[in-house]
Amino acid sequence: MKNIILKTTAAAAALMALTGIAAADVTAVAVTDLNIRSGPGPQYPIVGAIGANQEAVIGGCQEGSKWCVVSYNGVDGWAYSDYLTAPFGGERVVLTERPSEALPPVSYEATSSVRTEVVHGELIGRKTALGTIEPIPAPPAEIRTYVEAHSAEPVYLDGEVVVGAALPDTVEVREIPDYQYRYVYVNQQPVLVEPETRRIVYVLR
Repeated sequence: MKNIILKTTAAAAALMALTGIAAADVTAVAVTDLNIRSGPGPQYPIVGAIGANQEAVIGGCQEGSKWCVVSYNGVDGWAYSDYLTAPFGGERVVLTERPSEALPPVSYEATSSVRTEVVHGELIGRKTALGTIEPIPAPPAEIRTYVEAHSAEPVYLDGEVVVGAALPDTVEVREIPDYQYRYVYVNQQPVLVEPETRRIVYVLR
């Protein structure tokens, strides 16, 4: 896995040079803690994260998808545009809903043997106000221990794992004894889920 991460990170770095991300002048703000991945999809390794309310430089977005090239705090990679906002036309909008000419299209060609996982559905993002999405308070230590001790094969969903995103009905969530929330591993990360709404309420990082 270490070799895969190093190779895919190198590929992402090469892409930054090709797309001229260093010269880009479009910045976006993350509305929640947002993963940076080595490629445009949930199956690629996590190489960093953009903190909630922090700015990242946007180098362009993949045509026909919601994944964009980003640079943040010395880390280059890809992030999911549903949770990034930027000023276009005098107002701040979700990057996914940007004008088509606002950012250049970029492409990605994997130079390593990244394992492609089957995408079983899509995380349904929050379409409400462009504010920070707040998680529940940190769960007790024994909850984290239980989830880590009872890990399961992750499901891979199009989108990014953030608080407030909803799971499709096809994803099975697991019970935690004497605890109100359920859990599941999504896109390589364990998350706590509110069973009634199927929304992610906490990401165990």
